[in-house]
Parts: sequence; C-alpha cells; structure tokens
Amino acid sequence: MKTIKGPAIFLAQFADDAAPFNNLKNICAYMADLGYKGVQIPSWDPRMIDLQKAAESKTYADEIAGTVEEAGMVITELSTHLQGQLVAVHPAYNELFDGFAPAELKGNLKGKAEWATQQLMYAAKASNNLGLTAHATFSGALMWHTVYPWPQRPAGLVDTGFGELAKRWLPILNEFDNQGVDVCYELHPGEDLHDGITFEMFLDKVNGHKRANILYDPSHFVLQCLDYLQFIDFYHDRIKMFHVKDAEFNPTGKQGVYGGFQGWVERAGRFRSLGDGQVDFGGIFSKLSQYDFDGWAVLEWECAIKHPEQGAAEGAPFIDAHIIRVTEKAFDDFAGSGADEAFNKKILGI
Repeated sequence: MKTIKGPAIFLAQFADDAAPFNNLKNICAYMADLGYKGVQIPSWDPRMIDLQKAAESKTYADEIAGTVEEAGMVITELSTHLQGQLVAVHPAYNELFDGFAPAELKGNLKGKAEWATQQLMYAAKASNNLGLTAHATFSGALMWHTVYPWPQRPAGLVDTGFGELAKRWLPILNEFDNQGVDVCYELHPGEDLHDGITFEMFLDKVNGHKRANILYDPSHFVLQCLDYLQFIDFYHDRIKMFHVKDAEFNPTGKQGVYGGFQGWVERAGRFRSLGDGQVDFGGIFSKLSQYDFDGWAVLEWECAIKHPEQGAAEGAPFIDAHIIRVTEKAFDDFAGSGADEAFNKKILGI
C-alpha cells in the first residue's frame, strides 16, 4: 500500500486582488505557513500562471515551479475547470458562460469551444513542462438540460450526445497521452460527466482511453445521494486525483435534491468547510489507502457560512490528521509460525 500525499490546497477560491492572495509567490507563502505542502493552480488566473507561456517555455515553467518551491511546497496539478466547461456548452448556456472566456468571444459558442480546446492542449504541455502527471478539469455539457427525463428524451439522444462529447475530447485526450498526463474529470452536477454511470458511458465512447480518469470529490456525491464510498470500490483504478471537500444534505418537507431555486445558505444540499459537513473522510482515506492511491489530498474549500481564511487554516491539520501512514507489516505477524511447506501439508492432512 501507498501513503497519500498532503495536505495540499486548490488556490482558485482564494485568489484575490488583495495581498497576500494576489500572486503566486504571496499566496504560496501564506498557505505554507498554514501547513500545506502542495498547491493546485487554476490555469485561467493570470495572477497565478500564464498557461500558454508555461506550455511554450520550459524556462518559464521552471520559474513557476521555483516560486512554489521557495515557499517549501510543490505544484500538485494544474486545473482547467473553466476552460473544460467550454469544450461542450449547450446554446441555452451560451451567455451564462461568457465570463469563462476572453471578452472578444462573448456570445461566440463555436469560438469559445475552439479557444477552450486550445487551452487544454496548452495545459497538457504545461503539465509536462512542470513534471506533473495528472490534470483537473470539467467535461462540459451538451445534455444537462435533459438530465431529468421530462419531457421524454427522444430515442438515441443520449447516445448521440455522448458521441459528440467524445468527439470533442478525443484529440485532447490524445495530446495528454503524448505528454504523459492523465485527464481527471471532476464528476459534477452541470457536467455531462457527473456520476459513475455517465463516466462509464463517456469512457465507452472514447474506447476506454487510458488518459480518461476521475477527480474524486465526495461533496458532489453527497448532494446527489450517491454512495461515495462504494464509488471508490467501483472506480479506484480510474481515480487519479482527490479533492477533500465537505458537504451536507438535509432534506425537509419543503425541498430536496433540487433545492427549490434557493441560495446556498438555504439549500437542503450545500457545501461546507472541512469537518462541518457529513462526509465520512475516515472511510474515504481508508478506502483510497487500501487501493494504493498515492496522489495528493487537495483541499477544495467552498462554504456558504464560514470565512475562507478560517476554512484554509482548519483544512491543513484536518487533512494531515486523516492521512494514513500505511503499514508495511501485518498486525498479527507476532503470531506467525513461518513458511514451511511440509508443515502446511501436515496441517491439511496431505
């Protein structure tokens, strides 16, 4: 068995124009003081990294890595969550996602998809230049508006939808393969890949591509009422990344999974700071250790109640306390009688 690495932290929710969150050097120093050993970098934020430059210049990539190392940390992965979303967008969501792309592409659905695809290509090369082996992203969605089967879905709609999604992602997956990096889809409501079944359907359409993998985040499964522990039993071979994120689901006589169009504080299902929700992290860390997951335990902090700085400060010791130093011995070795084939046959009566 292997020991999970960590604690690490995803910087997306903490980046800000105010110091110390306004550039990579400052934010790394801040997070290192809290006890984090790694950072996951949002590649769309120019305060953190220039993605294209990191792809085209090994020297620049080394400088970025050096900035993180000066703080005593390492880069765990890059993220293209926003760009990955734009690889596949249904026209109904066109304007809603305008903010994820350059201003000159506003309203240009095809242009945003082409830009996003190029961004992913940059991310593959940048990850290689940084010596990374996994990458975080979203799948995007062409079918999310049909997630509830009313009106009735036309025959063949889902098959066609996953076929188109695979067509858009296969060139990206192939480029990541060329660079030796796994694409890890965060299975998330709002994406066509949002649970195990949808991941399986996509995997079938990309012919079981070895670079199509999973960013495991239990918070999104709590909100779907999915068995997030058994999920690890099913998909551990494809889990290459791990977001440590808490959530709670408290349905009432007035609302359930869909939340009644309420804001985050009033929803039955909501994200919480680590330890404030319902996720069984003891069970998760045990299962991931059992299945030899040796990636990073990365805090993704989102909470509608607690201040982010408190969440970050509490996150590092929480993760550190849950990382299991795996054993190299069997607990009952003291009672062993050694290996002796003749003795074994005697016990068996043969």
